[in-house]
Amino acid sequence: MLREKGTVSPRKLQWKCVESRVDSKRFYYGRFILSPLMKGQADTIGLVMRRVLLGEMDGTCITRAKSEKMPHEYSTRAGIQESVHDLLMNLKEIVLRSNLYGTRDASICFRGPGDITAHDIILPPSVEIVDTTQHIASLTESIDFCIRLQIERDRGYRRKTPNNPQDGSYPIDAVFMPVRDVNHSIHYYGNGNDKLEILFLEIWTDGSFTPKEALREASRNLIHLFMPFLQAAEEEQDIDLEANKKSITLPFFTFHESLIKFRKTKQKIAAKWIFIDQSELPSRIYNCLKRSNIHTLLDLSNKSQEDLMKVEHFRIEDVKQILEILHKHFETYLPIETNLIKNKF
Repeated sequence: MLREKGTVSPRKLQWKCVESRVDSKRFYYGRFILSPLMKGQADTIGLVMRRVLLGEMDGTCITRAKSEKMPHEYSTRAGIQESVHDLLMNLKEIVLRSNLYGTRDASICFRGPGDITAHDIILPPSVEIVDTTQHIASLTESIDFCIRLQIERDRGYRRKTPNNPQDGSYPIDAVFMPVRDVNHSIHYYGNGNDKLEILFLEIWTDGSFTPKEALREASRNLIHLFMPFLQAAEEEQDIDLEANKKSITLPFFTFHESLIKFRKTKQKIAAKWIFIDQSELPSRIYNCLKRSNIHTLLDLSNKSQEDLMKVEHFRIEDVKQILEILHKHFETYLPIETNLIKNKF
């Protein structure tokens, strides 16, 4: 918006990726611009996006390793060059990409001699490794190396907690932060009251997200954080409409239809910005929906029970589970008269 002589002239915000490069498999860089912005807006957006990109993004890490042949963290084993501590540090460096929810198990079974890399990890279907060349250990003798791993998806940083290693289980420091660094700068143009701002945003990621993907995911997370305020505004509007219902001269059925239409419009806007990866769906169901181009709750709510049953590899139990999750977590976001909600089992 540009204020001029008491009027407001609309200016359409535009964003663009001006630079993108891959320095290595685990180091991506992107530079973006957003303009035109009024005075102060660039700094506000830049600070908020930096906090969300660094603190509100989900990442996937190996959080625990277990082997009965590891007596303690600083022990060594004949035929393995690395100590247990070195093995844990190498596992910590592995970058994973996933859509998983909860905890998943992985493993390594390798017979020496030879070098063990991330490529040798046996992963669950919902997880993939960004750089399979990451070194884990070197075996110098013909021995069997078997270890079980625990994989989790979370956000932020989690320090390992001391535990009793008698069972051969060792926690690993986890960095659930796919965005390594963010920087923003502001450039100005124009004169006097017409002075506007351009926001430059630089993003570095670990390869599990491209900078563009990270920017979009952070934007969705930010919208999701503000969704309760939109709900509160909708509820207050409903109360005001109910309070003034008697003063409306239109027939009651006309008012009731208007109220339903208002609720549907608000819910449709909200559902458009809530993605199915925020709905705690099992990874198998989530992957089936994504392959069918169902990405948001709005996409899901536009499907009938019959439509969902046509999804490849879908079962009737999957549809029931979707209904339960939607009713439990997102009932207020979905239109109450869609086929998905109406056609209960």
